[in-house]
Amino acid sequence: MHPLRKRLHNELHSRPSIYFDGPAHVYHFVLTDADDAWHTLLLHVDPQACSRVDEISPHGFMSFETGTLKWEKHTEFFTMTLVMPYCGEYNRWPELPEALGSILAEYQTSIITAIQILVENESEWAGDVSKYGMTDPAGSNIGGGDATAWSDFKLCKRDLTRVLLLNRRLNAYRLGRMVRRFLEIETYRMMASLTLPLAQSVSVQVALYDKELARLSDRNSDMDSNNAQSLLADISVLSANIVRTTVHSRQRFSATEAYSRIVFERIGELRETHVGDCQRLGVFIERRFRPTVRYCAATDQRLCSLGQNVANLGDLLQARVQVEVEQQNCEILSSLNSRAQAQIKIQKAVEGLSIIAITYYVLSLVKILYEAMRNVGVYLPVKSATLAASPLIILIILFVTRRVISVKKH
Repeated sequence: MHPLRKRLHNELHSRPSIYFDGPAHVYHFVLTDADDAWHTLLLHVDPQACSRVDEISPHGFMSFETGTLKWEKHTEFFTMTLVMPYCGEYNRWPELPEALGSILAEYQTSIITAIQILVENESEWAGDVSKYGMTDPAGSNIGGGDATAWSDFKLCKRDLTRVLLLNRRLNAYRLGRMVRRFLEIETYRMMASLTLPLAQSVSVQVALYDKELARLSDRNSDMDSNNAQSLLADISVLSANIVRTTVHSRQRFSATEAYSRIVFERIGELRETHVGDCQRLGVFIERRFRPTVRYCAATDQRLCSLGQNVANLGDLLQARVQVEVEQQNCEILSSLNSRAQAQIKIQKAVEGLSIIAITYYVLSLVKILYEAMRNVGVYLPVKSATLAASPLIILIILFVTRRVISVKKH
């Protein structure tokens, strides 16, 4: 059996919903930067249950007071969901149990999402959403009309987002899944929105990079070949800055894209229809959340496009410099060729003069030889003999000279 088979197979059953019947209060908290704190947090909730927690397990359930607490580990965040029994109409939005509230107080700066869902049956329904403290709420019939949900998406005094869910015909399984969809919508919406400040900061940087790129492009158009090295250095600096910004922001932009898809998928799974004159929940969220997603995507696209434009400018400059270098090399080669031709002409002239000089000296030696022969009794007319030997001597010298030149060439 493959060592990962069991773990990968169990992914089908990971992160189940909390199934419950009847009215209830649901509290949901999402904490970022909790890689090391999640175990300590669970230890405060239930030391005995925490001792049985598997470090690899992505989720777990615990009993907490009279309710059920579920925790989940994700790549970038950690969630805790508490389902408590319904308190009755005298306290429709009760505070978080004091024990859990004191535990979470230590992690206030890490809480990115805090939502409270009041689940009511028709028997407990007050008949008017305004009686639940909501002003101008959005609402929808969900689950094919088997439930209705409202929320004004405003933070209450305890910094919680409140959702009222009126259950008509949902059983425990459908109710648990429906509640989970709302929790995931808020969780992933906020996690996706975490990128907005970064996108705004990157957008300012991209505007500066755009101006610098325009300036460098103008310099490239009016470039003096002597300034190519300086321009190439400036392009390299700009490219390095863009790469650094891209590396620091790419993960968050990718996370926003992934989280936003989950949000829109969960909204579609609600199967909404209109309730009264309220704006639908999905429409309310999409209308305000989608611009954030598009802004982040557009900023990421601008950054990628800018990096490509800088790379193209660098390639263009290098090509231009390369052409100039090749042109200079051609001019140098042409100059060297001209010099070589001149040297060849000079060499030929010198060779001709050398032949004349050698012939002169050889004839002088022949003349001296003829004059010396008189001393031994051989009488030859010196001038006539020298003149007669001249053609032969010249031919011999030419033959020897050409042989020497031929050997040098090979």
